[in-house]
Amino acid sequence: MTMQEARVDHTIIKDFVPEGARVLDVGCGDGSLLALLEQTRSVDGRGLELSQQGVNTAVARGLSVIQGDADTDLVTYPDKAFDVVILSETLQATQAPKTVMEQLLRISDKVIVTIPNFGNWRARLHLLLRGEMPVTKSLPYSWYDTPNVHFCTLRDFLSLARELGASIEASAALDAHGDQLTWNVPWSVWNLVAAQGIFVLTSQSPKDTA
Repeated sequence: MTMQEARVDHTIIKDFVPEGARVLDVGCGDGSLLALLEQTRSVDGRGLELSQQGVNTAVARGLSVIQGDADTDLVTYPDKAFDVVILSETLQATQAPKTVMEQLLRISDKVIVTIPNFGNWRARLHLLLRGEMPVTKSLPYSWYDTPNVHFCTLRDFLSLARELGASIEASAALDAHGDQLTWNVPWSVWNLVAAQGIFVLTSQSPKDTA
């Protein structure tokens, strides 16, 4: 994969990962992000993926990826086993998001999480005008076949981070087209207009970012 082919969110995540870091990508899918990090950051990368098809594709790329479930298998990793742990577009599909986040913050001092924002104005408007669960580019599933178990907004995630005693070291927001939003506005505004949030958390004292 070249930098020109990489997704915007993957490129942003790449910039948050130190050179040569030990990285665990939880819910790594086909391994495209992990491959990008190995190519551009020379990371010592590992992947955990629920889908056997995803594991097969990632392994075919030459990546070290195993099949596993974030809800049950993170407990097997030692404390601070990695420099960076990544959970990209996966938290909302877990059965116990708070427990998963606690495990991630135990495994590494730096955790990068990306989530779709169910508080986006498009989703709000769709629900208000049509009275139906929204189906959008960033939320492409119907209510009856969605893999998403827990629907949260960016503000919900920030509240969870505070509850866990984690600090937001850095963050970014993307619009519905996958482009990065660069306005200097509070998270209350991003919560309305952003389709996706990217957060870098550290297991230090919390700070108010909402």
